[in-house]
Amino acid sequence: MKLDTDFVRAQFPAFSDPALAGWRHFENAGGSYACGQVIDRLTRFYTQRKLQPYGPAGPTAAGGAEMDEARDRMAGLLGVLPDEVSFGPSTTQNTYVLAQAFRRKMQPGDAVVVTNQDHEANTGPWRRLVEDGFEVREWKMDGEGRLHLADLENLLDDKVRVVAFPHCSNIVAEINDVPAICAAVRAAGAVSCVDGVSYAPHGLPDVAKLGADIYLFSTYKTYGPHQGIMVTRNGVEQDLPNQGHWFNADYPGKRLTPAGPDHAQVAACAGIADYMDALSAHHGGAVAHDLMRAREVEMLQPLLDWVSGRNDVRLLGPADAACRAPTVALQHDIRGEVLAERLAEHGIMAGGGDFYAVRLLDAMGVDPAHGVLRVSAAHYTSDADMAALMEALDAVL
Repeated sequence: MKLDTDFVRAQFPAFSDPALAGWRHFENAGGSYACGQVIDRLTRFYTQRKLQPYGPAGPTAAGGAEMDEARDRMAGLLGVLPDEVSFGPSTTQNTYVLAQAFRRKMQPGDAVVVTNQDHEANTGPWRRLVEDGFEVREWKMDGEGRLHLADLENLLDDKVRVVAFPHCSNIVAEINDVPAICAAVRAAGAVSCVDGVSYAPHGLPDVAKLGADIYLFSTYKTYGPHQGIMVTRNGVEQDLPNQGHWFNADYPGKRLTPAGPDHAQVAACAGIADYMDALSAHHGGAVAHDLMRAREVEMLQPLLDWVSGRNDVRLLGPADAACRAPTVALQHDIRGEVLAERLAEHGIMAGGGDFYAVRLLDAMGVDPAHGVLRVSAAHYTSDADMAALMEALDAVL
């Protein structure tokens, strides 16, 4: 079944707001539009529930119930248990706290594995463990930006405690074989930590089927408020030192969140589930993830073909839409930020720079200071949007 793009776009108030008329949103990798279901829940919470939650009075009890609902329903979307879901202020913060927890658990001589394909938020906190005497090993990409499982296996031994890698990169965007990687990590006796920030907006995955011990993503990129979600499975959170208040040590969802939750934003995350349910129901019960991915592949391939046919620009990552997210980074003689400014003159919202993937760009021979142009779509991107983008790119490249 094909995605009904008109129905989808009707769920996002931004598409009908006069302030955004004439603009085409191609900076989705930096943050998606919020769906109406999230906005409605956030508005209701700030209007009716902006009180200390979980109290005996009706409005405060309702606020706590909405926060619990968000945890339960996000867990359902991700195929995990509610106790395996933690909310935090951002994925960057969640990753930092996680690395600090591992730091307290690890012993001299222990090692972690990171990649040079990552956004710095998922690699930096782990790399800093070298300052405490732990070994940091780098799983390196090949010249095309691809990670090979055999290279990881050469790094794994009984010293490795955690392997941190992305579901897909925010630059090359190729979807890594997460189940195979997680299986190899588990066989080596280590913990797999998957950065899903660049993949989750294109269809929330079934984390249990992926086999990941830890999975992280940001809800402001999955059509919701600015929160980070961290899934910890297989007893990982119980095996790590408590990072929260000592009296919350027995609550799995609080062990790795030292900061108090943003009540309203946590509650509003249930709106993401509302939207996914509406999307599935409108399409006869089809799986939202599959609908979104199929639409993105169909919509993205013409752009990749168009870029591949040019000799004045380099596409980073594969030219096959089926194996990548709709995030497209282009290297050109003109600096990425300048190209983004020129696209804005044509009504295209895009980005230019290094996108916190400095190590990746260095490894691929791109000067991070020069940067790349990044255009990123989502399942709500229309064919008219794509046509306008290619016309504008033709004018500025």
